[in-house]
Amino acid sequence: MKQRVGILFGGRSAEHEVSVQSAHNVLASLDRERFEPVLIGIDKHGQWLTAKASQTLLSSGKTPKNKENLALVPGEAGGVMSSAERHILALDVVFPVLHGPMGEDGSVQGLLEMANLPYVGAGVLGSAVGMDKDVMKRLLRQAELPVGPYRVVTATQKLDTTAVVRELGLPLFVKPANLGSSVGVTRVDQAGDLAAAVALAFKFDRKVLIEAALTGDEIEVAVLGNDEPRASVPGRIIVHQQFYSYEAKYIDEHGAELEIPADLRPERAAQVQDLAVRAFVALECAGLARVDMFVNRDTGKVFINEINTLPGFTNISMYPKLWAVSGVPYTELVTRLIELALERHQQRAQLQTTYQD
Repeated sequence: MKQRVGILFGGRSAEHEVSVQSAHNVLASLDRERFEPVLIGIDKHGQWLTAKASQTLLSSGKTPKNKENLALVPGEAGGVMSSAERHILALDVVFPVLHGPMGEDGSVQGLLEMANLPYVGAGVLGSAVGMDKDVMKRLLRQAELPVGPYRVVTATQKLDTTAVVRELGLPLFVKPANLGSSVGVTRVDQAGDLAAAVALAFKFDRKVLIEAALTGDEIEVAVLGNDEPRASVPGRIIVHQQFYSYEAKYIDEHGAELEIPADLRPERAAQVQDLAVRAFVALECAGLARVDMFVNRDTGKVFINEINTLPGFTNISMYPKLWAVSGVPYTELVTRLIELALERHQQRAQLQTTYQD
């Protein structure tokens, strides 16, 4: 009997469109001999959509006007139910293809935990930590992993641009603490532009990171596994714009190119793979993650930039491409991620939930 996989995509974040692109590829790569897909779209207002409305969202990017509400139903066997039906459609596992807040930050993961549903990816803690770049960097430092210099400013704090530039130098990168896909990110080359860059980032989050520019190759490593994670071959981002922006990632076909495997000496490649796995473990991740680093060929220094606990699955996304070159093709990768989700859920189900003296 086929296992029913809920493909959860869309969402309320600024990365909604990226999520829709990713869902296309996960659906296309699902092994139909083993799995039955159930599309669960979330529109930009946060409404969960039935399979028919989700298909419209997936194919056109638009939410149909005549739409039914969809509810997640907790229970021993979790599932979904539409507002027009009394029948619960049981799900065996959920594959969240969500990016950004309210999808990648532990919110949905907590909901799925309450519904007793297995799901792909990190749990509540790992997802929340991976989403908040400030907390993530603090924990990486505590684990004695290398991160670059940065400052944090919140919406209630007064920004002293002179002090920031004096401390971190120029250029700087300004980004929302809780977002991805380079949304709201600005490269600042002149001190007078810093305040405007911070204001832009505050449109997406109430906490903003100001980071010193790190020189070197942009290297990414994909990690796969639960208790015994393993790293893919490293890949290199060759950017043809000022930085690896949203446009360079998803719009401009000439904005960047991927070099897989990255042209690194064997000992350097082994080093970044080790750092990726150590970061994955330190941040309580599970299933999958992509770890982004900067490698300076002249000094030999390596800095971890960030971790992405639900990396993109678009046609140009690095995570599946890295594993394809590492010997794990797309369909096998999707299958393995589902298996890891089920394994982790079974392990948690064996934990004692009642106290006996």
